Amino acid sequence: MFAPGTEVTASFTFRKGNPKDLQFEKGDTLIVVEKTEDANWLKAKDLRGNVGYIPVNYVQKKKEKEAVHLHKMPWFHGRIDRSAAETLLLRKPIDGLFLVRESTNYPGDFALCVCYQRKVEHYRVMYRDDKLTVDEESMFTNLTQLVEHYLRGADGLICRLNKPLKKEGTLAVSVDAESFKKSGWHIPRKALDLIKVVGHGEFGDVWEGKFNQRRVAVKSLKEEGRTAQTFLTEASVMTALNHKNLVMLLGVSLDSSPIYIITEFCDKGSLVEYLRSRGRAVITQKDLIGFARDVAEGMCYLESQNFVHRDLAARNVLLDENCMAKVADFGHAREKNVSVTGKLPIKWTAPEALKDGQFSSKSDVWSFSIFLWEIYSFGRVPYPRVPLTDVLTRVVKGYRMDRPEACTDAMFSVMSSCWMLYPRERPTFKTLVQQLKTIGDDGQFAVV
Repeated sequence: MFAPGTEVTASFTFRKGNPKDLQFEKGDTLIVVEKTEDANWLKAKDLRGNVGYIPVNYVQKKKEKEAVHLHKMPWFHGRIDRSAAETLLLRKPIDGLFLVRESTNYPGDFALCVCYQRKVEHYRVMYRDDKLTVDEESMFTNLTQLVEHYLRGADGLICRLNKPLKKEGTLAVSVDAESFKKSGWHIPRKALDLIKVVGHGEFGDVWEGKFNQRRVAVKSLKEEGRTAQTFLTEASVMTALNHKNLVMLLGVSLDSSPIYIITEFCDKGSLVEYLRSRGRAVITQKDLIGFARDVAEGMCYLESQNFVHRDLAARNVLLDENCMAKVADFGHAREKNVSVTGKLPIKWTAPEALKDGQFSSKSDVWSFSIFLWEIYSFGRVPYPRVPLTDVLTRVVKGYRMDRPEACTDAMFSVMSSCWMLYPRERPTFKTLVQQLKTIGDDGQFAVV
């Protein structure tokens, strides 16, 4: 019934009948080791490596993981003040017309703005114990849940929410933490062993750990509340992606604090640190073209899935034990037409994205050109000696960085094609993958 290697989920709790049995709790994940002569029993191991016999009728085949979908929030208008919200809502005043904005009086909180009898009521949406609430009685894990609740009934508001005032342009998103459990991405905390801190991310420490007898990276969320949504949004994006040149998500641990995101472990760490610490004495042309090809392949996959990374740079590329490059850090990655909050990395971001917020696969191509400059400069910071405030102005006027010393004519040709000012003039990643295949391991165009 269950082949060796099959993951199963415990339908019931099982206690040992003899020392050779494997004890487990309802909901635990187990891995079948082998069948036994008795069809009613299997030999299995748990996620900590303990091995023993389990009854077949206590387990079922684990469901396939599904992508966790983000909820678009057309009614979320971001950072606008009280007066601007009232102006928008009173253009065509309807009882129950509403929007949600970031609170200007209470940074970190939100405001639910509701139109009623040609006036606007502003309700503070507060964080309490990592939940959102208006009245400290009804609690919600995200804004989408809160809005859906008050669409069903007023429950203390001046009136029931009736119609959202939709924001023009790109939309913000929210994610439901429970959806990770329903979609098969939840990893119980007891299945993880944390070994040591290996880095510090935007949200908290990054640990080396063990899960199911394999080394993993565990990103922890230091401060929950509003940042939990941003943290889980990154994980939700990763549930929809599967490619050898993208860092793979293994799961999310939500059953206690802090929240953890668990990914594959990349032994050699950040590419930018690898470049800086080894330098040209160790890293060959073959290595450099390999990094370029790997990243182009990963980005080509993202392009095919209509995802935009928005933060491609050597610091966000990791190397596995075989020096294969994998694109990481999907905190800014979204499907097209979905907005992202947060600071933009000016030196890596395309001009149209910095000026007008126009992100696309072609803006990622621009970032790829800066990434190529980084790897052929062995990790130097782009635009040396150019003040950060002057980068965009100079780029728009035609300034481009000089060819790095290690960069061949062939690679500089590829690099230059990616930083054309107008997006339509840049190649796609599919084209870039094909072009890079025509360049040999010496960095020169192959002779046909």
